[in-house]
Amino acid sequence: MLEKQSNLKALFYLAPAMVLLSVFTFYPLFNAFFLAFLKDYEFLLRSARGYTLFGNFKNVITDPDFVIAMKNTSVITFVSVPISVMVALLISVALNSVKKLQGAFQTIFFLPYVTNAIAIGMAFAFIFHADYGLLNTILGWFGINPINWVGLNASWNNAMFALLVYTVWGGLAFKIMVFLSGLQSIDKQYYDAARVDATPRRRVLTKITIPLLSPMIFYITVTSFIGAFKAYRTIVGMFGETLRPPGTLSKDSLITIVGLVYDALAHADATGKMSEAAAASIILFSITMIFTLVQMQISKRRVHF
Repeated sequence: MLEKQSNLKALFYLAPAMVLLSVFTFYPLFNAFFLAFLKDYEFLLRSARGYTLFGNFKNVITDPDFVIAMKNTSVITFVSVPISVMVALLISVALNSVKKLQGAFQTIFFLPYVTNAIAIGMAFAFIFHADYGLLNTILGWFGINPINWVGLNASWNNAMFALLVYTVWGGLAFKIMVFLSGLQSIDKQYYDAARVDATPRRRVLTKITIPLLSPMIFYITVTSFIGAFKAYRTIVGMFGETLRPPGTLSKDSLITIVGLVYDALAHADATGKMSEAAAASIILFSITMIFTLVQMQISKRRVHF
């Protein structure tokens, strides 16, 4: 009887969350799967000419922008995530060793997390400006000529470098806060024992800190990869809705998979475009899911829960 009452009470507490998840998560997900298999779907008329198994997926994959989007998404994901995780971990360890003004430093490092991504992107576009940007000014002190990072006809390499710097910096705040909370929960006895044995700091980091922090590192890595696969706002913040430096060709675009989805949605009134947007989102969902499952398998040997 008591168990039944407990179950009813649990369902009562979970009901609001389940309703919200059903409306805003599960329904859009199932609807996207449904739309992706409709043939020649007319968004304005809400009608289709039957079903197609791979037709919309084929249209997405054969789109010339798909290869560019995959390349850009891969570079952003596999370059920015490892760098941001390592930098955030080092900053967290340094912050944890600081006793004075630790709260002030935490606030400073957390500020990017509560700042609008578009606004930060505009600030970084200014920092990387070819004529009066802060970075070129600093490079000029060392005799290096100004570099066209994000300006007119900027190369893909320069634009991507600027975007990666912004992406890494923008992702540090949340990672630092999670790592810092994990570091502060590690039992001090481990460090006291290492201090008695005169263990070098590098060995303390690799043999005590990182293994005991591995669940946090795993969580941050997984969520960071998922977030990086969905990169879009950062590119809009730096380059606007064209998703590339002004004056450049579409082959130099910094469009991502999410950019493909939004591009298809922008033409949703055209026949089949809504279904192509749904197909592109499912491709991204599948890639993210597969990669997450791979990470979970690897974590079984690397993460110490």
